Amino acid sequence: MLNGLSVDVEEWFQVGAFERVIAKSDWDGLDSRVAYNTGKVLDLFGESGVKATFFTLGWVAERHPALIRRIADEGHEVASHGWDHDRVFTMDAAAFRADLKRARAALEDASGQKVTGYRAPSFSIDQRTPWAHQVLAEEGYTYSSSIAPLRHDHYGWAESPRHAWRPVAGSELIELPITLAAVAGRQIATGGGFFRLFPAAITDKAVARSNAEDGRPAIFYFHPWEVDPGQPRVARAPLKSRLRHYSRLGSMTGKLRGLVSRHDWGRVDAVAASEAARLS
Repeated sequence: MLNGLSVDVEEWFQVGAFERVIAKSDWDGLDSRVAYNTGKVLDLFGESGVKATFFTLGWVAERHPALIRRIADEGHEVASHGWDHDRVFTMDAAAFRADLKRARAALEDASGQKVTGYRAPSFSIDQRTPWAHQVLAEEGYTYSSSIAPLRHDHYGWAESPRHAWRPVAGSELIELPITLAAVAGRQIATGGGFFRLFPAAITDKAVARSNAEDGRPAIFYFHPWEVDPGQPRVARAPLKSRLRHYSRLGSMTGKLRGLVSRHDWGRVDAVAASEAARLS
């Protein structure tokens, strides 16, 4: 079964963990590592023969158009991660629509692809944003992968369905929640920091369970900065944020290489299309 492999393309300094200690006005003066790190990810995928979806910030596309073109030219999907990582629940519907339009224009200009997929920064579509899926549908997106169906201190909508669903009546829009894994009775997202911190077997089990027991594809995600153990350290960030961001960065490349070899992975738009047919 084809599972969705996704990369959330953002700079190391644009993450939610650092938003209170690094001002947006300082971003352009910081060490940009996103092109190099995403290049490493593209090389790994090329070696492994897999395609993926790169949910990319418009801010990154505007500054690194050659990177976006490379993603597209190598057969991957370029999709939207919003403009500059503002969480959706910090906006109203009008601001969200403007953010979508600005990001899509930059991504399509750089990639030459039509952008039809979206992932909210920090999985920030939840019960506080009842208008978000409607706006996505009105803007012509075919799918979103913006919900973590769990409870977490930074994100989560525990009441969401666990697999693909149609969030807007009368619309073809599909929501593809991130796949969950069970650890000591707790639900965690398959990807990102949890994938770095816990044994890869936990993610393998979650993917296998989704495929074999539920008969549904899994959705996995990570960030290019997670393959970069040499990235700058933000000493003034809270200890919890530093632990989440920097732990086991050196293990990520090897773990990813193993994961992509053990399951069938592809672009999220392909998964969305198969799930749309299932829901028809």
